[in-house]
Amino acid sequence: MSKYILVMDQGTTGSRGIVYNEQGKAIALDYEEYEQFFPQSGWWDQSGLTVWNVTLKTARNAIKKAGLEGKDIAAIGITNQRETTTLWDKNTGVPVHNSIVWGCRRTTEICQGLIEKGCNDMVNKKTGLVIDPTYSATKIRWVLDNVPAAQEKAENGDLLFGTIDSWLLWNLTKGKVHATDYSNAARTMVFNSYELKWDDELMDMLDLPWKIFPEVKESVGLFGYADPEWFGAEIPITGIAGDQSAALFGQACFEEGTAKNTYGTSAVPLMFTGDKAPETEKGLLTVAWGKDGKVKYSMGASILIAGQVIQWLRDKVNICEKAADTEAMAESIPDNGGLYFVPAFTGLGAPHWNMNARGMMIGITAATTKEQMARAALESMAYQTRDLLEEMERNSGVKLKELKVDGGAAQNDFLMQFQADILNCNVIRPKDIETTALGACYLAGLGCGIFENEDQIKALWEADRVFTPQMDEATREALYSQWCKAVEKSKDWL
Repeated sequence: MSKYILVMDQGTTGSRGIVYNEQGKAIALDYEEYEQFFPQSGWWDQSGLTVWNVTLKTARNAIKKAGLEGKDIAAIGITNQRETTTLWDKNTGVPVHNSIVWGCRRTTEICQGLIEKGCNDMVNKKTGLVIDPTYSATKIRWVLDNVPAAQEKAENGDLLFGTIDSWLLWNLTKGKVHATDYSNAARTMVFNSYELKWDDELMDMLDLPWKIFPEVKESVGLFGYADPEWFGAEIPITGIAGDQSAALFGQACFEEGTAKNTYGTSAVPLMFTGDKAPETEKGLLTVAWGKDGKVKYSMGASILIAGQVIQWLRDKVNICEKAADTEAMAESIPDNGGLYFVPAFTGLGAPHWNMNARGMMIGITAATTKEQMARAALESMAYQTRDLLEEMERNSGVKLKELKVDGGAAQNDFLMQFQADILNCNVIRPKDIETTALGACYLAGLGCGIFENEDQIKALWEADRVFTPQMDEATREALYSQWCKAVEKSKDWL
């Protein structure tokens, strides 16, 4: 029996193909970025066809790098950027518009219209979310409004919608399977997270035809088979989850109150709440995953801009050659010099939910240096994480004891230490920080029988380093108070 798992880790800025062995160890990886399009201020697109081609290419390359062939792969796991929206012609397989990325704010006016109509309470009670451009629903409405004949095609059943997992699955199976999992469906704003179904009232709110929506399945189980054309053999697809749920699973957060934060383009702290689905007016509830006939819940939401702020400093302001340089820059100075950076490039996400906020640096003087800018940017990720985790604590009644971390920026020791200091709790970095892909590996492995249960997965998880708080309370609260003041000044700029 084959003992290797192929993971398609489709992220916001690029895709990874990773091959894992039966111990959950990565033995080969391939990565490639794809172009991002910003047609207007606050708008953000990708080419759906490019995303599919790059994801397929990196998966094939990973198998080749591992010295394997398609017949050696026991199963495929998929994890993906959540909320990003693709609509394609069912007959041609071609998207009718670029994929609209989760961080795109073009539907702000649609959202404001829904809020003014009094729809927010209904949305919150059914989905656990709040009305915001992040989610797929208003992106679908925008495409149907702005692409000629799209509404008619949708009503006739000739148009399909999917988050990226669904788009990849449809292509892998050559159109045989149009499906998604609970964790991705729960991020669309038209899926009832309590009744676990597409909701007629939510669809009617935006006049969205039910025919476009995929079947919703558990995150573990057989979704379909990759066509032999792609890898030279038919391979079962047995695990799918949105990136943040996959990371929570990859961090083995299986007990109530355990939490993780993924530091990627965005940052998404999640706390596992198990069978409990806490009600929250801040839009913090989401479905973690579906498995064994049950769903598990989590609390958390997207901090819209995290690692992207470092990319911006590197590519637009040119203060460093590599993102990793910011660690030494931050550590070379004793403090931020009173500089605070609120990276609200596309508004503020959870828990502030201020669509009209915009980014700002405040505290600039003639003595401000590029090192202080780098430090303020890194600190902004930690401050935003505290904002959201404290809101999660208030809503769940569970006190955070420790935070497991992953994602690219988790390699930055300065950021991890500052995160521990500003939260006043231990921050634990695993040996494998790419836990989003690892979670997809575990889910697919459970689906194909390579892994037996969650206890086996917990035994595989390994810590690399524990960052313990070193900052005194007075300093911590003084810094955080200034951050909160800066955030308030960034709100409602537009």
